[in-house]
Amino acid sequence: MTSNEGGAPRRLRFEIFRYNPEDPGSNPQMQTYELDEAPYMSLFIALNQIRETLDPSLQFDFACRSAICGSCGMMVNGRPALGCRTLTSDLPDVIRLHPLPVFKLIGDLSVDTGTWFREMVEKSEAWIHAEEAFDPEAQEARMDDELAQAIYEGERCIECGCCVASCGVANVNEDFTGPAGLNRIARFMMDPRDKRSDADWFEVVSNADGVFGCLGMMACHDVCPKELPLLEVYAYLRRKTLAAAFAGKEE
Repeated sequence: MTSNEGGAPRRLRFEIFRYNPEDPGSNPQMQTYELDEAPYMSLFIALNQIRETLDPSLQFDFACRSAICGSCGMMVNGRPALGCRTLTSDLPDVIRLHPLPVFKLIGDLSVDTGTWFREMVEKSEAWIHAEEAFDPEAQEARMDDELAQAIYEGERCIECGCCVASCGVANVNEDFTGPAGLNRIARFMMDPRDKRSDADWFEVVSNADGVFGCLGMMACHDVCPKELPLLEVYAYLRRKTLAAAFAGKEE
């Protein structure tokens, strides 16, 4: 509902986490702002209105407004979500906003997801490992349609960090690869252009910081804004790593 009885717009109260870790005089606190709700108002619109009319010092991230860049991830009433696609009409009158946990805080609602994702990619070597040098003149390799679609599913991740923030393991183990990391690993495990063997991947993902560190609570699956099939991803990784383990014992 975007209006109260009689047609008047709802008065929304935003309780927003404020803290600048670079300012020695700044202390973590919740600050309250009030706005009249407008039709089709998203959190992105509301936060921009707060910054433009009430408090220009408010920090939060945005870029595309289309759930593509992943910049505007935040905790909305305790649940990770994208500000650009979260409508205030789907929320109560009091809206509490916090920065995503796990990631380094830049200020207020802004966090550094880039460093986390870069370290994850480097640790898992999540890029195609080819045995032959790249030939720009070579004919493009063909791929089965079903396999190509499965790889595309993994590529739809926008690295917003919502799945990582919702993960109980990632919140207590900073070395955990995380849902986004496991999804990325699975994407390259499926890619026939990557020449790593199952045994090679076993060393990457079959430990407490990899797929076997997952407790299976699947909060990541519930909050993913792109609705990636993360349950299927984890099942695939476990099957592949267990198969590699048993193959190693037979040898």
